[in-house]
Amino acid sequence: MNKKKIINDPVYGFIKIPGELIFDIIEHPWFQRLRHVKQLGLTDFVYPSAQHTRFQHALGALHLMGRVLDSLRSKGISINDKEYEASLIAVLLHDIGHGPFSHALEDSLLTGIRHESLSYLFMQQLNKQFNGSLDLALKIFRNGYERKFFHQLIASQLDIDRLDYLMRDCFFSGVPEGTIGVDRIIAMLTVHDDQLVVEEKGIYSIENFLNARRLMYWQVYLHKTTVSAERMVVNLIKRAQHLVKAGEQVPASEALLFFLKHNTTLQDFKEKPEVLNLFGKLDDQDIWGAIKFWLNHDDQILSTLSGMLYHRKLFRILLSSEPIKKSYVEKVREDIARTFGTLRSETSYLFSHGTVSNEAYTEGQKINVLMKNGQVLDIAQASDLPSIKAISKIVKKNYLCWPKNVSL
Repeated sequence: MNKKKIINDPVYGFIKIPGELIFDIIEHPWFQRLRHVKQLGLTDFVYPSAQHTRFQHALGALHLMGRVLDSLRSKGISINDKEYEASLIAVLLHDIGHGPFSHALEDSLLTGIRHESLSYLFMQQLNKQFNGSLDLALKIFRNGYERKFFHQLIASQLDIDRLDYLMRDCFFSGVPEGTIGVDRIIAMLTVHDDQLVVEEKGIYSIENFLNARRLMYWQVYLHKTTVSAERMVVNLIKRAQHLVKAGEQVPASEALLFFLKHNTTLQDFKEKPEVLNLFGKLDDQDIWGAIKFWLNHDDQILSTLSGMLYHRKLFRILLSSEPIKKSYVEKVREDIARTFGTLRSETSYLFSHGTVSNEAYTEGQKINVLMKNGQVLDIAQASDLPSIKAISKIVKKNYLCWPKNVSL
């Protein structure tokens, strides 16, 4: 069987699958699951064309990694074939641990378990299935390989993941502010003292990259309607968990029902292969399929939230730089109890409040620039734009969202 395939991608054109091992990994059911996990969760409620998936993103990252490694080789940086393939595998699998709606359910369905941890566990299991072929990819992924720039290409403030998701999310959402000069950024990357750096003449491209990321956060990733929809899903899942644990019948797929019923820990994933296998079957369709069942559930809160999500009757949201007044929260709580006839203790399922933050650039993890005089500077020092220093600060906004038929 010919396993050197070409895939047509709307962002980059043709993406080549470079070898049999990578082809077989892509064919694996755990990786194919990513076809059913949207890259931007519920953002298509705001930007209807943002329907792209983690599968597409992973293939895009594979493509960009190949281009970066080829560029580095052309500059005389030694990268052997094993390092090349391992880097491709590591970036291909970097998001395989994402669950339904990507980030939206990380703080409800699996409390306190980061998708990177699950990606690593999936990679370990795949390594066993492929007879140790992923040994070096695992080292690079966890930053255990002595040549550190390989890991920086997988996870840093200027990694392949960010380059692809900005290009892809900008393309599919139709938000032009996210446009970056990915070709020039790739051409300007090099290695100095085993660290990934940008040549000085690439400074302006990095400035644009950071500004684009900041704008995409406010305009797409943290768009107030997206925040509202995601909080509704979180509340919905928490309500379903509450009912399941109370012994109520809540129809759901085997995989979803398991995670509704159990408070799964990272240790459970490590010690019980069946738990990882179940998660490897879980995707967006499990949630939407359950929501269709829950539309007519006897529990008013579960059916109400399901109906609102299914028909896009989303919470109204207040987004503010100032703290949300406690009097607002209490008024919403009281009005919800009165409007929906719920107990005060159950009103928390029908509204949400908290904080979102935009971290466009964190100086703790530097983007280093190699100046023409041989000096290495952080981009915030190398750039003559004061805005770069400004976006180094974490910007937080407070939100309060509640049903539109409840007045504030």
